Amino acid sequence: MQPDPSRIRNHRAPMQYRPFGRGGPLISTITLGGMRYAHGWEQPRDQVPADMRAQCGEMIRLALDAGVNHIETAYGYGKSEHCYGLALNDDLGIPRDRYWLMTKGAPMTADDCKRMVDEQLKGLKTDRIDFYGWHGINTPELLRTACASGGPVEQLHRFREQGVIGRVGFSTHGPLEVIMDAVATGQFEFVNLHYYYFFQRHRGVVDYAAAKGLGVFIISPNDKGGQLFNPSPLLRQLCAPLTPIQFNARWCLKHPEVTTLSFGMTEAAHVQEMLGIFPARVPLSAQDLAIQLKLDARIAQDPLAAWDGYECSHDPSGINIPEVLRFRRMWKCWDMEAFGRYRYNMLEAKGHWFPGHYATPELVAKVDVTAAPQGVPLTAMLNEAHAALHKAK
Repeated sequence: MQPDPSRIRNHRAPMQYRPFGRGGPLISTITLGGMRYAHGWEQPRDQVPADMRAQCGEMIRLALDAGVNHIETAYGYGKSEHCYGLALNDDLGIPRDRYWLMTKGAPMTADDCKRMVDEQLKGLKTDRIDFYGWHGINTPELLRTACASGGPVEQLHRFREQGVIGRVGFSTHGPLEVIMDAVATGQFEFVNLHYYYFFQRHRGVVDYAAAKGLGVFIISPNDKGGQLFNPSPLLRQLCAPLTPIQFNARWCLKHPEVTTLSFGMTEAAHVQEMLGIFPARVPLSAQDLAIQLKLDARIAQDPLAAWDGYECSHDPSGINIPEVLRFRRMWKCWDMEAFGRYRYNMLEAKGHWFPGHYATPELVAKVDVTAAPQGVPLTAMLNEAHAALHKAK
């Protein structure tokens, strides 16, 4: 059974809805994400503690009552799929036609794909997955593996033909060129990626994906978008009368190309804050544009922060220069040092999900400074960021 594009499931004001790709169904502009429930990363994955199950069930109920009609999880989110299967079906008995369901996985072969999707259907207690994303096309090698002839994405399309899967897409934490190449394959109908006020590097791929008819799903706007649930006093002041979470969501949704943002809501207050996003206008309202201009003006406090370092993405030092400079910018311009420290110290620990080395003095000495614009003291900026943000293990 294919999703019916003409139906709006669970339509409620003030929630807003957009088509998920060309000819796609209308889904809520906020998605209930499934990565952050209590105990979610503990093993074994198929044993769900009662408090996790209760928390998940409460968030499903509150989110659906608020007009959310899209739920997202992944094989890689530990217990999440099993928890949703129990909460949606056994505990709440939510009719399957009241919500759209997305899950993801990273099978490396067609046979792996068959086994994984079968396991996921059982865990989710469903006979169909509306949106299935190949999880983590982060490198050219993973793109080739996923899209190989006779490979896992081809198998996902077979499941689509059989009605087991509605639409096939991909998620990515990769660089711009990898995402562009994945969209260009023509094998995907949606993309899950990073794009926020504090991370605008992917604007081109958002436009390209939309022009190719893909749905655009924004990953983790509240955590990886800046730990906006823990803003600096300055950021809170600049975004008033909105919260930073509300402003960032409105900023993302000012782009009609963006379909939905994933919110990993875990308590009732998160749902109430989410409702304050609406109405999200295209273009921004005068009030919201004034907030953006105040945030933009802060870059004048450190004009060097305007350069994002993308020309140094493949520097011989191995330092993730664009990200290190982004964390420096967030610290210097908006006092978001805590976020910079949180993300900076994930380097060298997450593999292709978050690649690159720390900007240690030894590696900074190897940086190709000729790639930076004239007058930009790249070495000094990297040293400054490392000294401020690195926490010795």
